[in-house]
Amino acid sequence: MKTPSRSRAKSAPPAVVLLSGGLDSTTVLAIAQSEGFDIHALTFAYGQRHSAEIDAAKAIARSAGVTRHHMAKIDLTLFGGSALTADIAVPKDRDLGAHSPTEIPVTYVPARNTIFLSYALALAEVVGASNIFIGVNALDYSGYPDCRPEYIEAFEKMANLATRAGVEGKTRLVIRTPLISLSKAAIIKLGTSLGVDYSQTTSCYDPGPSGEACGRCDACQLRLKGFSEAGLEDPIEYALAKSAVGTRAR
Repeated sequence: MKTPSRSRAKSAPPAVVLLSGGLDSTTVLAIAQSEGFDIHALTFAYGQRHSAEIDAAKAIARSAGVTRHHMAKIDLTLFGGSALTADIAVPKDRDLGAHSPTEIPVTYVPARNTIFLSYALALAEVVGASNIFIGVNALDYSGYPDCRPEYIEAFEKMANLATRAGVEGKTRLVIRTPLISLSKAAIIKLGTSLGVDYSQTTSCYDPGPSGEACGRCDACQLRLKGFSEAGLEDPIEYALAKSAVGTRAR
């Protein structure tokens, strides 16, 4: 991703980009930059089981040259209810093709995107942004209810009812979901065309002590499947040889 020039950044319209440090959100960041927005990246330390994605988000934001990287600290371990925020094992080696799309996996964090988008909405009001970018996807995903188009549509409607800018008619807030109908392979191809360095990203729900991906959780399987179908090599490190973990992703 290219760093915008200072002159361009001053005249560009602001946008809020939810940046997790993962593959999808990093691609969305590149898309927002390619459209000429002045980027306010927003990352959450919400009590997730590892800090690898936070470290990745910081590195990606620096590399991209965003206008400001906002870090929000919240504690979703107060509620738990997820393998990412409680002492619950992360599922490994699941056959994703054999599970019903209505089955919600234990890695779902209750109301996470609603909480994240609410913070993004507040930030958008403060910086004067009418665009909020989020990397939700309704195709190659794990069955999360807050990644669906109908959810995004409902939140956008609420956002325009709940903000001063919306009520006063100064601007209409739009929740931008450029990846929502793309396969993981298509996302990777798009990001590659925009110069995304996927070696900076992390997707694993349960990485090792040095940050290496397990290759066995749902997120790793979807990522490996995407790179395989895109005909590209996944540049991150895995605990097992990629030839071994890749067979589980097919």
